[in-house]
Amino acid sequence: MAEARLIVLYPHPTDTKQFDRDYSEHLKLLHEKLKLPERDRPYTVTRFLQTPTGKADYYQMFVFPFPSQDALQQVLKSPAMAELAADAARISTGGAPVLMAGTEVTY
Repeated sequence: MAEARLIVLYPHPTDTKQFDRDYSEHLKLLHEKLKLPERDRPYTVTRFLQTPTGKADYYQMFVFPFPSQDALQQVLKSPAMAELAADAARISTGGAPVLMAGTEVTY
């Protein structure tokens, strides 16, 4: 079965410095709730840059891989994820974060 990815897109916050501080704490909560060792970072965080066509639609993207769609679904249904989702919504002052799931395709 193919790897699945949890993707969270964060709109531009009203205060980027505060968002960055809050997001650092959010990642600590992620590690605590998913029982990830502090140095284990299976996820990536991408800060979007402005392009010649203007500001990106989103400020930041979080991507967390899972070994399968079933594993992702189990985590998404967990109480830990409910708490993490609530915290993500709390810190996302520019609007609700967008949650997506996907899998890599090869052409």
